[in-house]
Amino acid sequence: MSLRSFFQNHRFSRPSAQVANLSDMRRREALSAYLFIAPTFLIFLLFIAAPMLFSFGLSFFAWDVITPARFVGFSNYGAILNDIRFFESLHNTFAFVVIVVVCNLLVALGLAAVLQCFVPLFLQRWYFSVYMLPVITPISSFAIVFGFLLHNDLGVVNYYLEMLHMPAIPWLTSSSWALFSIALVTVWKSFGFDLILFVAAMQRFPRQLYDAAAIDGASTWQQFRWITLPLLSPTIFFAVVVGLIMNFQVFDQPYVMTRGGPGNSTRTLVLLVYEDAFGAMRMGYGSTIALMLFGILLILTILQLRFVQRWVHYG
Repeated sequence: MSLRSFFQNHRFSRPSAQVANLSDMRRREALSAYLFIAPTFLIFLLFIAAPMLFSFGLSFFAWDVITPARFVGFSNYGAILNDIRFFESLHNTFAFVVIVVVCNLLVALGLAAVLQCFVPLFLQRWYFSVYMLPVITPISSFAIVFGFLLHNDLGVVNYYLEMLHMPAIPWLTSSSWALFSIALVTVWKSFGFDLILFVAAMQRFPRQLYDAAAIDGASTWQQFRWITLPLLSPTIFFAVVVGLIMNFQVFDQPYVMTRGGPGNSTRTLVLLVYEDAFGAMRMGYGSTIALMLFGILLILTILQLRFVQRWVHYG
């Protein structure tokens, strides 16, 4: 065999072998990726997707767990439109979410600016641990403690108000105060999460932008308004989306502190689902309310994502 014929016979054998090896490597990498994803995907199917599908199917039935389920079509959806409790709970939930999300943002943003400007880095970590303690505390325990603190006659808060010769406030027994009180307790518990997000984002901002603005004569407020807020807008957007989703599902605080009272002033949508599904054993109707809540959250999230480019600045 001549040297020329040898190279002609082996010219395409090595690239084809490399392509085969590369294909096998990609196949193994894809298989490894699927194996890593599989546990999370199975958990999603078993504990999220399957219950949602079951709840959707159950919304077309009347079922009290004891007797066989009876198909009622869209009757449960029609009943919601005539249920004053649903609209009261929807109003209470919206009011609660607005108070908590707005207060969380204002408190966390203000404290983040103070920590970033005036507190040394080694002390910031200590403050983080203090502010995160309420976040990691179980919400039921938190609600029980504040239920005692805000008690009408035995609460510590009213005790100190009376010492200052101020009238006692019916924090949890007045329909005008109860929802606001529960919202403030929730803010105290949850603002630390937003605070950590904001401080972590601020620490990545280029210092040169602030130095250049200071040289141009920009005040501290102008630097915050035109540099910090635009750079922080993606983090604020994330905090708003997470806050809306989490607080629309509020249950523990009104259940533990007021049981939805007084006069249904603190009954939320999830509490209404619990009362109908597990209190009155109307599983189909409770599932319908839960699906309505899911639809509301889905619409709000889509609207936020739709208009995100108008006020969120990336880069």
